[in-house]
Amino acid sequence: MFLAERELTELIAWRHELHSKPELSGQEEKTAQAVQALLHATGADKVVTGLGGHGLLGIYQGDAPGPTIMLRAELDGLPIQEISTLPYRSSVPGKAHLCGHDGHMTILAAVARGLGRQRPQRGRAILLFQPAEEDGSGAAAVLADEKFEQVQPDFVFSLHNLPGLPLGQVSIAEGLVNCASRGMQIKLSGGTSHASSPELGVSPQAAIARLLGEIDALGRGGALDEDFSMVTVTHARLGEPAFGISPGHAEVWATLRTLTDSKMDALRAQAESLVQSVAASEGLKAEIIYRDVFNHCMNDAAAVAHLRNALDAEGVQYSRQGLPMRGSEDFGRFNYRSKAAMFFLGAGTRHPGLHQPDYDFPDELIEIGSRVFIRALRNLLG
Repeated sequence: MFLAERELTELIAWRHELHSKPELSGQEEKTAQAVQALLHATGADKVVTGLGGHGLLGIYQGDAPGPTIMLRAELDGLPIQEISTLPYRSSVPGKAHLCGHDGHMTILAAVARGLGRQRPQRGRAILLFQPAEEDGSGAAAVLADEKFEQVQPDFVFSLHNLPGLPLGQVSIAEGLVNCASRGMQIKLSGGTSHASSPELGVSPQAAIARLLGEIDALGRGGALDEDFSMVTVTHARLGEPAFGISPGHAEVWATLRTLTDSKMDALRAQAESLVQSVAASEGLKAEIIYRDVFNHCMNDAAAVAHLRNALDAEGVQYSRQGLPMRGSEDFGRFNYRSKAAMFFLGAGTRHPGLHQPDYDFPDELIEIGSRVFIRALRNLLG
């Protein structure tokens, strides 16, 4: 291991501090400040801030010309109440690091310490701390930022912890690894009336009942083949919480999910047609807004080969177990500009799942993940 036991202990404490103070997508100001201080402390040659929002780059320059290799972690937490007795549990009501981004940041912090002590022999090693992954906007904002033009990485690597996979084992594969998804916000508008005279208004009650019963039938899940599709209703609201008003508006939120971007176009068209048909039959106006849009995520074969070389050198077991997966990830956008690949690091077979209220990132993964990343950098940059 390239870090002393004392340094690992310090990094674990740093993660716990991040865990206790989560910030949501686009709001990661204090988290970014903590990362910036750490990067400066390691002696990074350059620290770029305000990237795509609150994103940061830590740049470590080699002496000789060579490729640019970037590693990426995420800054944001989730709008979920943590249920935990941990001493470092979230101190912010309704917000928590329940996806492990605090751990992913800490893995890159460990890499930063290693690079601070020993620069690459050639090229550049760049650490990206990306904002707003959870709502799907962060990677696109980073790539669109003119400050990113100074980077232009040849390879981009990332990881995500994965409950259900044995602790410390890795899942990795070429090609498709994450589904495309998007949030569909359906707004139905009619007209309110007194609850004693509902016939004088236009209530969306029947329409919302139909949609709740029919929209998820457009995609039932099943095997992750090219025809896979899934629709999950995540939120619904009808009228106001009052007994004297017959409702005049309603909302349904649903997540559409397919294996590929092209299949998403077809599922979206089906869902929009259903919404408009139901609304028209009930005399309602329908508005559809899309949020949290994720493209499918695909691993480049050459990038995967470099990660497998690092895994072999570090003695980390790997397979393609569980890939591709239903979950979405905005990391796939980097593959449009660079050769990119993500691997999945097992958090344990009985570990609470991602986004569950009692989830916590396993500290044991900090050492494993940072070793793999450092090895990949040394293999490519010396």
